[in-house]
Amino acid sequence: MFFFDSLVRVRAGTRTDRGGNTVPDWAPGQVRRLAVDRLNIQPTSQTETTDATRTAVETGWRVQSEEGTAPDIKAIDRIEWRGMTLEVQGEVAEWPDPLTGTVHHIEFTMTRATG
Repeated sequence: MFFFDSLVRVRAGTRTDRGGNTVPDWAPGQVRRLAVDRLNIQPTSQTETTDATRTAVETGWRVQSEEGTAPDIKAIDRIEWRGMTLEVQGEVAEWPDPLTGTVHHIEFTMTRATG
């Protein structure tokens, strides 16, 4: 009933750096996108900090998936939503169903920093 929002999950590909390590590759041709719907997205916070050279603003939104869904979103992903590119803040929480033990829904915070 309240799960009418959608977003696009962006996941980096991988590449090998010159030291032989596997590292994330955010090049446009390497990322994988996945449309995710049946979400409730609500604003959570906005902070502003000012110093001599700039004013920085960080805005956050809380995302909750509909009951019975567990979209494939991880802390390392980026999110595209309403023309913005956002970062997943912290880990994605999987809430268990108390009767079955399966995933009831997921929740996470996404943030955008400007300035």
